[in-house]
Amino acid sequence: MKKILLGIVIGAFALMAYQRVHDPVPVAQSVADPMQPELQFVEKPDQHAATSNDSANFSCDGRVHCSQMNSCEEATLFVRNCPDVKMDGDNDGKPCEERCGH
Repeated sequence: MKKILLGIVIGAFALMAYQRVHDPVPVAQSVADPMQPELQFVEKPDQHAATSNDSANFSCDGRVHCSQMNSCEEATLFVRNCPDVKMDGDNDGKPCEERCGH
């Protein structure tokens, strides 16, 4: 019985060694060190950006002027996402400077 178990263990190690030689794991797929925390990059929110609730209900609907906006956050969404808006006269990415105080 011991000889059979020893044969199985040796066979398993031999199979693992054979597979490792003939099918090496690429570096990109190697297992991460469990002792090192995984880095996650979190984008810092813009203080003038709209809330996620505003973003969920957003669509480019043809409004192009500051006077048509309900808030500075809404104007920011339009400037960042819609073509041909006329809310950023100095092209700095900040809309409606007079109204929003940028």
